[in-house]
Amino acid sequence: MTRLFLWRHGQTEWNAASRVQGQSDIGLSAMGREQATRTAPRLAACNPHALISSDLRRTADTAAVLAAQIGLRVEVDPRLRERGYGEWEGLTLPEIQNRWPAEFVRWRSGDPAPGCGMEHYDVLAKRVAEALREIADRYPGGTVVVTTHGGAARAGTAELLGWPSHVRRSLGGLGNCHWTELRFHHVRGWQLRTHNVG
Repeated sequence: MTRLFLWRHGQTEWNAASRVQGQSDIGLSAMGREQATRTAPRLAACNPHALISSDLRRTADTAAVLAAQIGLRVEVDPRLRERGYGEWEGLTLPEIQNRWPAEFVRWRSGDPAPGCGMEHYDVLAKRVAEALREIADRYPGGTVVVTTHGGAARAGTAELLGWPSHVRRSLGGLGNCHWTELRFHHVRGWQLRTHNVG
């Protein structure tokens, strides 16, 4: 049984201000570093064989806290990045709603490509799931902590589990420094074991 822990990064100043981050490279806040420090021992107790992170600072810095505790090097995979939000990055939801009301409604209703330069949802889901499948193949029977982003983790999880769009929308978001645990069995396939733990 291969275990993947999809660990969301710690809080950033943009998280605290409710700004859309997407692929903007925002570092951790003091609170985010504290969250990572508090949470890392719980993941260290799972005895991970590898640590793999998105290439954005907020995830790499979160992963580095765990790496320092267990003595593993952090591998980087850009496919684990958050969804690109195009023109919306750096803005709050009320700002977005005021400037692009039609696109905002489409996004909220689950349209996979609402416009404004946002990455198509299916592209996000497929790139994250591809990375996760490759990680599972590289560490069969192992435990891997994958430090990523809330939207990326949710999209990748739903894609691996084969959930249709109306089901994947029911999976709640991850809190900062919370994780989803997925397991892969060569006969039974992918299983969701826990979600939003932290």
